[in-house]
Amino acid sequence: MRIIAGEFGGRPLKAVPGMATRPTTDKVKEAMFSMIGPYFDGGNSLDLFAGSGGLSIEAVSRGIDHAYLVDKQFAAIKTINENIAVTKQPNRFTVTKRDARAALQELSGQGIKFDLIFLDPPYAKQQILQDIELMVQLNLLAPAARIIAETDQKADLDDTLKGFSITNQKNYGITEVTVYQFEGI
Repeated sequence: MRIIAGEFGGRPLKAVPGMATRPTTDKVKEAMFSMIGPYFDGGNSLDLFAGSGGLSIEAVSRGIDHAYLVDKQFAAIKTINENIAVTKQPNRFTVTKRDARAALQELSGQGIKFDLIFLDPPYAKQQILQDIELMVQLNLLAPAARIIAETDQKADLDDTLKGFSITNQKNYGITEVTVYQFEGI
């Protein structure tokens, strides 16, 4: 794994040891950023199931101002911090060891709005639509925020989610990437 493009492009990233996480392949990551960018003019990103932190680090490398990374596994948090160190800009990242829902509640009290959200939960525990609805309720989304959901093909995400449109959806082997655009409620 590596950072593909931008300010930190080409730097290597570590994967979380063990089988508890499934890193996004470089091929899928590159395809994701082709769908949504590929570069950004500032803003905040959120990764609720950050794993190795690769998606958020890629987003910052491509112009996001600050990334918030959440994971509840100790091994993931350790790997995220090691990967952030490769950037030599740790002040552009906030790492939280917490359950996704608890983290959303905590973030809502900080007045932060997110322009880009990555949702890549363990395939067996997908609650993507519920997580998106909670983000709306907690007023965490910036106008025109984009949510990138990485799922298996069995997830069958709703294409009529109130306040959102699907701007892109593609399959990569067993992985499906869906991009939601927030249109407001």
